[in-house]
Amino acid sequence: MSKNILKDSWKYALILLLIIIPLFQHLGSLTIRLWDESRLAINAYEMYHSGNYLVPTYDGAPDMWNTKPPLMIWLQVLSMKLFGVNETALRLPSAFAALFTCLLILLIAVRYVKNFWFGFICVLVLITSSGYLGLHAVRFGEYDALLTLFLTLGCFSFFFFIETAQKKYIYFFFISLALAVLTKSSAALMILPGIFIYTLIKKKLLFLLKNKDVYIGLLVFLLLCGCYYFLRELYNPGYLQAVMQNEFGGRFFGTIEGHKHGFWYYYENLIDNRYTKWIFLLPCGILTGILSKNMRIKNLTLFSTITIFAFFLVISSAQTKLRWYDLPLYPFLAILVGIFIHFIFLFLKEEKRIFHYLKSNIIPYVFLFLIFIAPYREVVNKTYKQKEDSEDFYRVNYFLRDILRGKIQKDNFLVIYDGKSWKDWDTSHIKFYLNLLQEQGKNISLKKCGDVTTGKIVLIYQDESKEFLEEKYDINVIDEFYNLKIYEIIGEK
Repeated sequence: MSKNILKDSWKYALILLLIIIPLFQHLGSLTIRLWDESRLAINAYEMYHSGNYLVPTYDGAPDMWNTKPPLMIWLQVLSMKLFGVNETALRLPSAFAALFTCLLILLIAVRYVKNFWFGFICVLVLITSSGYLGLHAVRFGEYDALLTLFLTLGCFSFFFFIETAQKKYIYFFFISLALAVLTKSSAALMILPGIFIYTLIKKKLLFLLKNKDVYIGLLVFLLLCGCYYFLRELYNPGYLQAVMQNEFGGRFFGTIEGHKHGFWYYYENLIDNRYTKWIFLLPCGILTGILSKNMRIKNLTLFSTITIFAFFLVISSAQTKLRWYDLPLYPFLAILVGIFIHFIFLFLKEEKRIFHYLKSNIIPYVFLFLIFIAPYREVVNKTYKQKEDSEDFYRVNYFLRDILRGKIQKDNFLVIYDGKSWKDWDTSHIKFYLNLLQEQGKNISLKKCGDVTTGKIVLIYQDESKEFLEEKYDINVIDEFYNLKIYEIIGEK
C-alpha cells in the first residue's frame, strides 16, 4: 500500500507545483488596481482597523456603492492579520480560491472519471487560459476567483446529486450557492438556468420536487443568506434598497458606468484574447465527449456544455458587461477541452503499433509535454515578469509605494486629483497607499485641485489637474520622480 502511495505521489507533487508557480509567484508585484480591487482594499483596510465586520465602509461611511456581501473582504482582513497590509495579502484569497478550484477539478477526475491524467490535463488547460490568469482574475483581490470556486463546487455538487441521489450533495450545493451569494450577490444565481435545463434533460425534475432534502437545503441557503442581509439592513438602513437597485436591477437591465457592449462581447473576447489557445479545441471536446462510450465522460460533457451555454446566454443578455464576468466559465471550458486532449492521450497510450517499436511507451507523455510547454511557459513568464499595462496611469501608485518602503525619501505634499464627475471616487487605488503612509506618520494626503491654496506643495498626476492649476496659479517645478512632477504653488495669476 505504502509503495503505491509513494509511486503515485510524484504525480500529485508535480501538478501541485505546476499550479502554484503561476498562481502565487510575484503576486504583489503590481500595485493595487482600479476598480473592484482598490475598492475592496479600502473596505478591508477600514474593517481591519475598525473591527466592524458587518458593514463594510469607505472613507468611514457605510459603502452603498459596493453592495455585495463581505465574504471576500473577511478573507482579505484575515489575510492582512496573518501577512500584513500589502498587495500580496489582498490577493492571497483569490489565489487560494483558484488553487482549490484546480484541486476540485483534479478530485472530480480521480474520484468520478477514475483517471488522474484526465484531471492533470484539465487543470493545465485551466491555468494556461489567458482570461483565467489575466487582469481582474485569479491573481487580483477581486470577487471573481472566489465566486468561480463556489459556483464550480455548487454545480458539481448538484451534478453528483443527480448522478447518485446521495443527499450530502444537495446540501453541498445549497451551501456552496449561499457562499457564492455572500461573495458576489446576484451573480451567484446565474448558474441556476443551466442547472434547471440539465434537470429537465435528465428527467429529474419530479425527483427534485419530491425530495425533502431539497427543501431542507433550500431553507439552509435562505437562512445563511437571509441572516446577513437582515442584519446588514438592521445596522445599515437603506442597504436592501441599494442592493435591489445595483445588483438585481441596474446591472442586468441597465448599463452601469458606461460598460455597454453587444451581445457577442464575451464570445469575441474568448476568441480574440481570453481563450485563444484552446477555443478551437472546444467543439472537438464536446463532440468527443458526447460520442464517448464512457457514460461518465458523456454525462460530464453534457453537464459542462449546458452549464457553459446557459451561463453565457445570461451574462450576454445583461446590459452591463465587463470582460472578467465570464470567469466562472473557465473550469467547465477546461473540462471540455481536456476531454479531447485526453482522448488523444489515451489513443497514443493504447495504440498497439507503438508498443511494437518501443519497450516503454513514452509517446503520450511527450504529446502532453509538447502541447502544454508553450502555453505554460507563456503564463509563467507573464506572472514572473509581471508587465504593467497602464504604466502612466499607475505611476503615482509606484511612487507612493516606494516612499512607503523607504526607497524614496519624500514627505509633506498633497496628491492632487481632478475631482469631476465619477473621477471624484477614481482615487481608491491612491487612498490605499496614502492610508499606509499616514500610519507611518507621513504628511501626505489627497485633495481636489479646486481646493488647493497658495504655498502648497503638490504632486500632479492628471493632465486635467495640471491644466486647471496652470490657468489659476503660478506654479514652479521643484522635484520629479518617475516623470511625476511635484510643484510649489507660488500665487494666483
